[in-house]
Amino acid sequence: MAKIEIDSGSGFCFGVTTAISKAEEELERTGVLYCLGDIVHNAGEVERLRKKGLITVDHEEFARLRNVKVLLRAHGEPPSTYETARRNNIEIIDATCPVVLQLQKRIKEAYGKSANAEGAGDRSPLIIIYGKPGHAEVNGLVGQTEGSAVVIQDKSDLDALDLDRDIWLYSQTTKSIEGFQEIVAEIRSRKRGGTFQWFDTICRQVANRMPKMREFAASHDVILFVSGAKSSNGKVLYAQCREVNPRTYLITDETELKPEWIAGAGSIGICGATSTPRWLMQRVAEACHIGSEDSQILTTKAPKDER
Repeated sequence: MAKIEIDSGSGFCFGVTTAISKAEEELERTGVLYCLGDIVHNAGEVERLRKKGLITVDHEEFARLRNVKVLLRAHGEPPSTYETARRNNIEIIDATCPVVLQLQKRIKEAYGKSANAEGAGDRSPLIIIYGKPGHAEVNGLVGQTEGSAVVIQDKSDLDALDLDRDIWLYSQTTKSIEGFQEIVAEIRSRKRGGTFQWFDTICRQVANRMPKMREFAASHDVILFVSGAKSSNGKVLYAQCREVNPRTYLITDETELKPEWIAGAGSIGICGATSTPRWLMQRVAEACHIGSEDSQILTTKAPKDER
């Protein structure tokens, strides 16, 4: 009998749970709420909330709004977004993750110190952010430096930088610890002058999922990793699963499940990103159960953030 298990540690992180709760509370009161960007990088959850009255807008549409309420999601926003809201009489429901908010504060303070350093000029400390260019959280972090921070994704991005300047390195909260450590080691090996300070600003709630998920992936014949296409965290966790279990498949929902993937499997594990709702992983489990005449879905404790 094939056993189907949903990873009890997968699903929404604290920041996403809080953002969705705030959105639902407002929607229950008024039936309509704007959200700047997808509230979570999962199309299924975005659609569920759209049906409740959540209207997703981009930054251009946001700038045209007047006298409305707008939710800022967990990723955070740059100072310019708050200034636009002030000018347009937009009431902000701020759901920025506390971890991201604290990182924004640290980078803003660091930038203030470097910019005000007497005689610093072009030799002021270079603030580097290890993260995904264009990611909402990263945009918010760069905004704390008036656009002066440099974003890098991997070691090759260091080639274009003057590493002999004083350097302050931070990280997007959802990047891997290993990746950050590699960047630190690379900068240290290349530096010939100047100082180097690095700050591990990775969210441990997210980072700690990696070893547990690797263990989960290794304990099953087949892994179905459920994640939205836009989720950076999903890409990282999926890679971790696939590294320990080559029979790991990335899907956005149950419709992408292929019967040949699970044929003959004694155990099927289902897990997902911090932006993957539990109800979606449950649908995948049920699709596996329907597709296998002899299977059993194991009961796991659902986190409090699920509906």
